[in-house]
Amino acid sequence: MSRDSTTNSRSGVTVVGSANRDIVFTVERIPRPGETMLATSAAKYAGGKGLNQAVAAARAGAAATFIGALGRDEDGDALADTIREESIADRLVRRTDDPTGQAFIVVDGFGENTIIVASGANGSFSAVGAADREAIGAASVVLLQLELPLERVAEVVEAAAALGTTVMLNAAPARELPRELIGRLDYLIVNEHEACAIGGSDRLGVASATLASLVDRVVVTLGSAGAVLYDRGAELARVPAPRVTAVDTTGAGDTFCGAFAAAIADGRDYEDAARFATAAAALSVQTIGAVPSIPFRAAIDEAGR
Repeated sequence: MSRDSTTNSRSGVTVVGSANRDIVFTVERIPRPGETMLATSAAKYAGGKGLNQAVAAARAGAAATFIGALGRDEDGDALADTIREESIADRLVRRTDDPTGQAFIVVDGFGENTIIVASGANGSFSAVGAADREAIGAASVVLLQLELPLERVAEVVEAAAALGTTVMLNAAPARELPRELIGRLDYLIVNEHEACAIGGSDRLGVASATLASLVDRVVVTLGSAGAVLYDRGAELARVPAPRVTAVDTTGAGDTFCGAFAAAIADGRDYEDAARFATAAAALSVQTIGAVPSIPFRAAIDEAGR
């Protein structure tokens, strides 16, 4: 049921999702259970899958709107500042009495990470209202993740489908999804672990084929191996990733999703958009921190040449 995101007067990317204050600890290796380890550095950054993806879409050249929830606290104020600094439309950001979401991230010397998220305000995200529906209907693409309550994600997907807006779901963190929700998606973006978890098989090819039978277009990202694209049940293409030295992989998937959404909203075809997003993700792993690592359009274009 793929829709043409370039028709009518639609423009830009509306991201509905989480916003977190990331606390990043850099260590030589990931601690074992019960082990205490001294970090070589610690820093706070803007984060959360929704906010990361909104920033990635904006830096990739899209007119971006973010719909999310922040607490009325210092962390919420810091994230609100980030949204404004990135020129992302913020009129639909809720401020709640719950604390702003937090993510505690440990990054080792190889750029790998472990993440623990305290949802906070994200967990109390309010029901989709008339103003939200207006923003959804005006966008070329609506992009979601799974760090909000599932019922809210389903409301947005249903609204986007009813309004004829192209809807993308980055199914992260992985969880069981209702078939009705999956059937309304135009694009499903998953990494290999999420594909296996949602597709119901430990064999990536089998799980990916299952997902591709349910959603018109499925993107399976493979980290340094690039991505595999499925179109209407069949494998369409494999997109290689540039060879780079990873410093921190936090936010790489979010960078891919935001850049991909921006490219589709800009009218690029499926495979070209995936190549653009892969170049963006490869740039992002070369810098510490989720939002600080997200590249701008000029750098992505240069890397993709």
